[in-house]
Amino acid sequence: MIGILYIVATPIGNLADITQRAIQTLKDVDIIAAEDTRHTHKLLQHYAIGTKTISYHEHNEQQRSEELLARLREGSDVAIVSDAGTPGINDPGFRLVRLAIENNISVVSVPGPSALVTALVASGLPTDEFFFGGFLPARSGARRTRLVELCDVPGTLVFYEAPHRLRATLNDAAEVLGVRQAVVARELTKLHEELRRGTLLELAKHYDEAEQARGEVVLLIDRQRNETMQKTEDPDIESLVARFESEGLDHRSALKKAARELGLSRDEAYRRLVIKRKRK
Repeated sequence: MIGILYIVATPIGNLADITQRAIQTLKDVDIIAAEDTRHTHKLLQHYAIGTKTISYHEHNEQQRSEELLARLREGSDVAIVSDAGTPGINDPGFRLVRLAIENNISVVSVPGPSALVTALVASGLPTDEFFFGGFLPARSGARRTRLVELCDVPGTLVFYEAPHRLRATLNDAAEVLGVRQAVVARELTKLHEELRRGTLLELAKHYDEAEQARGEVVLLIDRQRNETMQKTEDPDIESLVARFESEGLDHRSALKKAARELGLSRDEAYRRLVIKRKRK
């Protein structure tokens, strides 16, 4: 008989946040493919689970997927877990799932914790539509380009972020997206859990002045523009740029002058000009 591949969600912090079904599945399978076996052993020991583990992470995913596929074909049941949350969500898992499906092997999801959903429902931001963008690019230029691409998404934006990049990301987001409400969710379900709310600029200022953020971070950004932003957008950026160009300024200088007049950064003025022209 062919084995079954189980995708098992594990706690994102608090060990009590695991389902009875997940515990039983981890006990019953023949092998557990873990992102970090040392980390997973803490969970397994806590629940007296003696199943053998094997490493399965981004650096050996291709090789391990083939090995695990062979074991599934031989009849072994395999569970895949990440260090925290649901495998495959910005963690290894996708490649093995695809291989299993392509080889007619059953894939069973054992649901449970997910940092992005945990943060979203507690954020106070709209939950009817949201866009999960994983990790934004590490370099500022690429990060700003990505944020420009997402500025018109009609839902709450959700990202994972490394704590040492949080300050820079908040500053870039404030520059590109303008005045929006946002939430920084840190260390969810852990002892020092924090959900800090404010505008992007307020959060950027807080993390500029505070010590560097620590722990796992989820950044959520509202799709809605608040009244402050609407007021700053009342003047027509396109008309201002056109007027200054008619007075003899080149496009770059006209945009810079329009930005000053509206109290915006040049990047924010450019973003709004692009959006205005897209909507025509």
